[in-house]
Amino acid sequence: MAREGQQQRDPKEGGRDRGERGRGGRGREKESRDSDMIDKLVHINRVAKVVKGGRRFAFAALVVVGDGAGRVGFGHGKAREVPEAIRKATEDAKRSLVKIPLKDGRTIHHEVRGHHGAGKVLVRPAPAGTGIIAGGPMRAVFEALGVGDVVSKSLGTSNPYNMVRATFDALLNQQSPRMVAQRRGRSVSEILSRREDATGADASA
Repeated sequence: MAREGQQQRDPKEGGRDRGERGRGGRGREKESRDSDMIDKLVHINRVAKVVKGGRRFAFAALVVVGDGAGRVGFGHGKAREVPEAIRKATEDAKRSLVKIPLKDGRTIHHEVRGHHGAGKVLVRPAPAGTGIIAGGPMRAVFEALGVGDVVSKSLGTSNPYNMVRATFDALLNQQSPRMVAQRRGRSVSEILSRREDATGADASA
């Protein structure tokens, strides 16, 4: 009878093993699909809600997600536990990805300012080898975006939410020579030649 009982338990144990392997396989497939995304936890804050009988605590997370090749987004999430708040923020960031034009795949095209509320930022292109010169929240955005050389400065509040939104406002105002050429009905070479002439005139002055 013990042998029969053992034989009856073996299929169940085998079923559990197969189920665990199946769940693990799906998890690995999801990780491989998302492996090309870069996620940065910018800020996490504990918040409280006053209810009858006391205070109810939760956590709010701010996450920046990008593919390192010109697409980036940010999101925030709130939950009773930190991992769940980060998961919600990451999913929110993936739904808000935007495409930013980059110069040579390493820097921005031109100097630009951005603001949101009390947050004000200044972002400038930089030559190769400069690296990312930026504060914490802004650095997370540039790393997820795939920018390797940039100089930036926060001119307003140090609130991470406003800094990230101001940085996105600046990046969304970026325009590549192709975008300018399409808007003006000219060729890219004409736009670039005019930019070089203007740079030379400024240098001579």
